[in-house]
Order: sequence, then C-alpha cells, then structure tokens
Amino acid sequence: MCVLLSCNLFSSILPTGEICVIPRGIVFRVEVEEQVRGYMLESFQGHFCLPDLGPIGSNGLANARDFEYPTASFEEMQGDVKMYNKFCGKLYKKHIRRSPFDVVAWHGNYLPFKYNLKNFCTMNTVSYDHPDPSIFTVLSCPSEIVGESAVDFVIFPTRWMVAEHTFRPPYFHRNYMSEFMGMVAGKYDAKVGFSAGGASLHCCMSAHGPDKETTERAEGFSRALSWRCFLDFSFDDLILHFAAAELGPAKFEDGLAFMFETSAILKPTPQAMACSFRDMQYKECWKGFARRSLHR
Repeated sequence: MCVLLSCNLFSSILPTGEICVIPRGIVFRVEVEEQVRGYMLESFQGHFCLPDLGPIGSNGLANARDFEYPTASFEEMQGDVKMYNKFCGKLYKKHIRRSPFDVVAWHGNYLPFKYNLKNFCTMNTVSYDHPDPSIFTVLSCPSEIVGESAVDFVIFPTRWMVAEHTFRPPYFHRNYMSEFMGMVAGKYDAKVGFSAGGASLHCCMSAHGPDKETTERAEGFSRALSWRCFLDFSFDDLILHFAAAELGPAKFEDGLAFMFETSAILKPTPQAMACSFRDMQYKECWKGFARRSLHR
C-alpha cells in the first residue's frame, strides 16, 4: 500500500514503512488508490531534528544521508479547489480557482522530507540489561526545557537481541512521558494480538509492560536467573529471582512498531473513546501474574 503525497513544492510516493515530515504552513494533499491506514502526529512546538548521538559518535540510528529531500515540481490546473486550514484547533475551508501546487521553484531549506525506516541503523546492548527505548529514536522535537522532548518518534525495527542474564522484552515501568504505540506491520514482541493498524496509549505515570504470555515465554523454565534492579530512589537494591530460558542470540524480524513519546498529556477524542473496535479488555493482558519473591 502507498499514498501519493503532494504539496506546494513537490510530489512523492510514500509506501508502507516510510515517513514524511511536513513543516508548518505547507499546503499538502494525500491521494490513495485503495483503502489504507496510517498514523499522523502534529507537534505544536519546535521542529523535528536528529537526536543527539552523544557517545555513539557521528554515525548510527537515523543517518542524515538517508533522508530524502524533494526536487521541484508543479501542477497547472484551473477549476474549483477546496482548501482546508487548521487554526486554533478548528478547521476552516475556502475555495480557490486554481491548484495551490503551482510553485515552480523555491529558495531555502524549509521543506518536507521523507525517510525509509528500513535504513535505521539499530543500536542495542551486546552485554546485559535492556536499554531505554530512546536508543531507537528516529527524530526528536525538543521542548523549551533542556533535556526534555516535546515528542520523540521511536521505532522497534528488525534487530539482534544478544543480552545475557536479562529479561529481554520491554520491562515493566511507568515514566514521565506519555506513550502512544502503533503497529506498522507484523507483530509486536511484547504484546500478543497487537496488530498492524492498532494503537495503544499509556499516559504519564501509568504502569505497563509486556503481557503475561510474553513475560512467561521470556522467563522460560530451564534455569534460575537473578539480577540487580537499580532504582532511582535511595532504597536498598532488590534482587529478583526468576526462572529463565537459556539465552542465545535471537533476531527479531517479525514486525515494525513505533512510539510517539511525549511530555504532553494526551487526551483521547470522544470519537476514539466511542469507537466500536476499542479493546475494552486491554487490561486483562496483565491478569494472572504469579507473585515473584523479593529478597533484601
């Protein structure tokens, strides 16, 4: 499946697995030949940029060389055209007698760009422990607070998992950021039944993690495993004892999931809350967990 994306600077085909970033003020049109599903994020502050790689160095994650910028194209057409504009949370419509895509050239670098997620250079641990999902950040939109993102775009692509003495699926947690998850294709490695086109929302400080089936499969039953859980609080360290399968290198290539992670509080619309396909039993995926023993 793909869509044809046109704007007042260029036209481009956007197939499954690619993203496009459209700056504010750019007029655009989306054309489809068949039914498609997709995800859209609108940021109200800042601009998307590559994340700071820090000690990773100059290369890795989303490399600048893999982003595609358009060449100029234009459209000559006379006739009734409806344009929709969003302002202060409301949509407005106006009629014009020509195509808005009649710009034949431009000067500057304020323009849309696209990126194929297959080009993402994944980083992961080669020793132990589960890295924070920020290691999979494609683009980040900084906020006015240093060190805090307005929103990060994170993906969970094909990757090798080789960590030893580690619970490999995303661990149970709650955090400052709100997390909107989506599934582009395939299946998610931490949630059974999370299908392409689906979405989940875990708001700020809402505890969540992998479902019972994924957790038990990751733990296994072949040998005992213990590790130290480091907390951000001045509590004594906890040693958690689990039964775990023998861990060898494993390649995950069954799906492509993504996450919009934001410091904003996301409020679902009435349409989302009332939709007929909303999963009303979502929380049941964490039902039936056996209590683990904790030792000081």
